[in-house]
Amino acid sequence: MAATDRFDAIVIGSGVSGGFAAKELTEKGLRVLMLDRGRMVEHGEDYPYDGKPAFEVPARAMMPEPLIDSDYFIATHGDLKPGNRMFYNNDRLNPYAYDDGEKFYWIRPGAVGGKSLIWGRWSFRWSPADFEANKREGVGGAWPIGYEDVAPWYSYVEKYIGVSGSREGLPQLPDSEFMPPMSMNIAEKWVKGRLENAYPDRKLIHTRLSNITEDKPDQGAGRSRCQFRNQCSRGCSFGAYFSTQAVTLPAARATGRLTLRSDAVVTNLEYDARRRRVTGVRVIDAKTGQAEVIPARLVFLCASAMASTQILMNSRDKTGRSHFDSSGTLGRYVMDHIFRVNISGDIPGMTEFIEYGRRPGGVYIPRFRNVGRDEGLGFHRGYGYQGGAYRNPAPPEGFGASMKHGMRRYAGWRFGMGAFGECLPYEDNRVSLHPDKVDRFGVPLMRFDVKFRDNELRMMDDARTQGEAMLRAAGLTNVQSEQKEHVPGDAIHEMGGARMGLDPRASVLNGWSQAHDAANLFVTDGAQMASTSCVNPSLTFMAMTARAADHAVGQVKAGTI
Repeated sequence: MAATDRFDAIVIGSGVSGGFAAKELTEKGLRVLMLDRGRMVEHGEDYPYDGKPAFEVPARAMMPEPLIDSDYFIATHGDLKPGNRMFYNNDRLNPYAYDDGEKFYWIRPGAVGGKSLIWGRWSFRWSPADFEANKREGVGGAWPIGYEDVAPWYSYVEKYIGVSGSREGLPQLPDSEFMPPMSMNIAEKWVKGRLENAYPDRKLIHTRLSNITEDKPDQGAGRSRCQFRNQCSRGCSFGAYFSTQAVTLPAARATGRLTLRSDAVVTNLEYDARRRRVTGVRVIDAKTGQAEVIPARLVFLCASAMASTQILMNSRDKTGRSHFDSSGTLGRYVMDHIFRVNISGDIPGMTEFIEYGRRPGGVYIPRFRNVGRDEGLGFHRGYGYQGGAYRNPAPPEGFGASMKHGMRRYAGWRFGMGAFGECLPYEDNRVSLHPDKVDRFGVPLMRFDVKFRDNELRMMDDARTQGEAMLRAAGLTNVQSEQKEHVPGDAIHEMGGARMGLDPRASVLNGWSQAHDAANLFVTDGAQMASTSCVNPSLTFMAMTARAADHAVGQVKAGTI
């Protein structure tokens, strides 16, 4: 194996966390190598279906079933479409041990930019109570940090990436540094007024999205405000939503201190047990199969929660134990949001109105259960709803000219929403390396033994009951609900596996996202999380990455790394 030139820092992964790590470290003067196992995607140039109508997208923008069955049988549980297939992992070429253990949908990207190319862009701050809940309830391990530690970094990230939303003053959902929100449509405003009148303790608010509503001409090639096309998952040449390609990668490149390598599969970290530090990163070229070890002074592991955990577990000594598992907690406390509860109903009247444009967001009902105290509901923590009001084209009726002209009309207004609930951290919700199966690069496959428990299932039962009651109280008719199978990983918000904590004997990382067993290793993606809140986590990943990078550079300059 060949060695390469030395860098000040190596960033593994290029999603929301890896992109921010590269930006922060290069802007603070470090020479950075970014490694990503996916194919290269350049902003604007590699979005082949950006702005194309459905008839110009393969298979009229519908994934062919044979292709799903052969190559994308896990990815199909995400927002997979022909127009964004090039951004997703090929499940046949890059499998995990999905036939072993508990059912888990590990939905992965397959391109530089990671999930920043395919994420839903809902951007929320966690509340002080979210960071305090584990300690307060004696569940899992206490967070070593609180909201006050992350708050300034939330502001820093929000001002940079652009988050649209409205100020609401809710303690369970702190306000951000907002751009103007995307307006609710007339039907959503109708639902909001009636729902909040029926339930004064509950709110229906604007979506908080990292889709900008004001231009940012100083970033990248110039970012334009959202064009309301709702084609974000294909890549946005306007740069209207936050992605590595549109925002953090151009910033890191502008420093002249970034080297980016795509198709670079990291298998493990080399470790000096005597000095207790990472000495290098072993990487395989996905195209040639050539392996090399790249010397490392500082490593930011941001490959995504489960991929980072896999790399850590595969970094082993002669006994087979991970160098980073002196606590025995590596691979444990794996979590994901529970969802797949949907409620909908018809909104009477207002058929003279239709909505022009296609907003990429909708509306949100923040958590209202167990806020401030445990209400004795039979479950801990809580949930929120994401949804919106819409009118679909009228269904075909009859035949001939009357059918054709009828389909030019719209059906009535309908409102739909889905619940996202918090999963508690359980020690035996774990991942492990398969003892016999390896991938094409020789890396042991991941096995998942993760499942939702009674607490989460009772929570979703309550979300279904309360959702129906709220829509009926707001005056909707034909209210319907469904509860599909709850499969961990399905929300694509997996967290844990290398959690941070106060005690090195019960956690993998400290409060700076820094490994207890290697001071020059930082893990700043979802693997570090000690709980999940009930809101989308990506904004928190970015804030904690920026915070960790600032701390790491301070230690480098002080000579402690």
